[in-house]
Amino acid sequence: MYSSLIGKIEKANRYAQERDRITFTDMSVKFRGENETHITELKNGQWHCNCDFFTTWGRCSHTMALEKVLGPMLSEESRVTNFPA
Repeated sequence: MYSSLIGKIEKANRYAQERDRITFTDMSVKFRGENETHITELKNGQWHCNCDFFTTWGRCSHTMALEKVLGPMLSEESRVTNFPA
């Protein structure tokens, strides 16, 4: 009776290891910064953040941190920061 559920759990564990199967296109997060919480979003492959730095530079520590965390799960256009190896 539970064999189909067990199979789905095993598949989910395998998928979780194969992160190249996942691509984020849109998302919204609350990012708790040092001074306040910011809304950081990915919409149609483009980053947005309500912090002052992003308004000027088009990227910020919040968007760059998410790029680093999500890495290969982002589309090519969403990976805008070149991190040193």
